Amino acid sequence: MLALAQCRAFVARLRAAEPSLEVRELQVVTSGDRIQDRPLSEVGGKGLFVKEIEEALLGRRADFAVHSMKDVPAAIPDDLLLACVPAREDPHDVLVAPRHGTLDALARGARVGTSSVRRMVAIRARRPDLEVVPMRGNVDTRLRKVDAGDCEAVVLARAGLVRLGLEARATEVLPFDVSLPAPGQGALGIECRRDDLEVRSILARLHDVSAATCVAAERGVLEALGGDCKTPLGAYAEGVGGFLRLAAFISAADGSNVRRGERVVPWPASEAEGRALGMELGRSLM
Repeated sequence: MLALAQCRAFVARLRAAEPSLEVRELQVVTSGDRIQDRPLSEVGGKGLFVKEIEEALLGRRADFAVHSMKDVPAAIPDDLLLACVPAREDPHDVLVAPRHGTLDALARGARVGTSSVRRMVAIRARRPDLEVVPMRGNVDTRLRKVDAGDCEAVVLARAGLVRLGLEARATEVLPFDVSLPAPGQGALGIECRRDDLEVRSILARLHDVSAATCVAAERGVLEALGGDCKTPLGAYAEGVGGFLRLAAFISAADGSNVRRGERVVPWPASEAEGRALGMELGRSLM
């Protein structure tokens, strides 16, 4: 549901910018969508959400694809590129805890659901007395589970709730010093064939240079560290006060051996400069 909502919202903006454009929707059910009974870390990682979609692009059954950027691996096929990063939604993680409200208010031993090892590590670092349990499924499924009492809280991306019109369900926005986002969280990545100059030109109308630079910095960290969904890794960049600030962390899967770092360079910066900054920070965390 979220994938369709964000795709249709992007297409609506694209058609507003290019009124003569005709767009047909091709729905692709990915391996990540089909496999819901096991954690992503056990079945191949976040790339499972893009593999079949990229095959549709390469097979010319689709001309562009709308991804949640946090689901896009650091490496993509040579014949494809991320041609557009639109304006970014709020990158924060949020807690949905209908009966308690905040992370600090949860009782000892309370169950908190998440599908992300990064979020598991973040919650356990703040509240080691809680039981953090794996929880797959779309946003609606996870909200139903918390409403039914399967757990006392779930951790979700605020951007997904906003795009579904469900932002009021969040009971606490988790600050970055509690839960640093996944690289690219809150951003969309619009992928197309590298040689399709016409589509690239159309997509460029909605490209947000500032968002793209920040995402490039975060993905630079991911690229340098070779992170996947088995790796608790967070990175967030923002342009503020004349500087591009990038913060990142990585740890072992059990939350041990935490390494954190931050870099600051003058802003504005180019996407290439953002990626180089992320690569440098990532290498320093190895």
